[in-house]
Amino acid sequence: MSSRRSFAPLGSPNGDPTDNRLQLKGIVFDMDGTLCEPQNYMFGQMREALNITKQTDILDHIHALPEPEQSEAFAKVQQIESDAMVKQTPQAGLVTLMEFLDRCGVRKAICTRNFDAPVNHLLTNHIPNHLTPFSPVVTRGFRPPKPSPAGILHIAQAWGIVDSADVPDTPPSERPLPLLMVGDSEDDVAAGRDAGAVTVFLTSPGKEDLETDPRTDVVIKRLDELVGLLEKGLEARV
Repeated sequence: MSSRRSFAPLGSPNGDPTDNRLQLKGIVFDMDGTLCEPQNYMFGQMREALNITKQTDILDHIHALPEPEQSEAFAKVQQIESDAMVKQTPQAGLVTLMEFLDRCGVRKAICTRNFDAPVNHLLTNHIPNHLTPFSPVVTRGFRPPKPSPAGILHIAQAWGIVDSADVPDTPPSERPLPLLMVGDSEDDVAAGRDAGAVTVFLTSPGKEDLETDPRTDVVIKRLDELVGLLEKGLEARV
């Protein structure tokens, strides 16, 4: 199989039996900055509350703390997220894309570093009831978090696409998944690439470098841009 991956078109009433392109099995979405508009100010608030620099990963820092400092640090971060979640705004094109995926029978899941409350707030307040639920939903309690591909592989196993959620030693190019990982951060494209998924980067101010990052396969400006790409047969950069 060519290293350049492409998916068969979605949404046509009768698929072409001679089309040997991959059949898309599901899409994994990040949450903050992907399903809802970015609230990047939270990260500065978190680092200030934890007294750490921008170069330090927030979750790695907290997990390295002993108790009771670890629980206290998590409480500070969760309070910042809880304050921010009431300001969530869904991304443009969110419902249009989800309705299209439901019509095509494409499964959808969430893999995020957020904790449960902001995710549940989004699902309750910004995802209409007529849409098929996201499942599984991987949040902060899952370890290791992104940029590890473990969460995406856990979802792939739940969908019956892989037999094990363990991260293989083999290069991702040798174990391509018929999945998309859609996100707005380096963690998202890194996790997606290492899982073997095709990565879709939703543009975000200040992250323009990820548009040309070699780990990014597809760049979109709105979620519903994916509808047209999937209808004609999405192609990965490599």
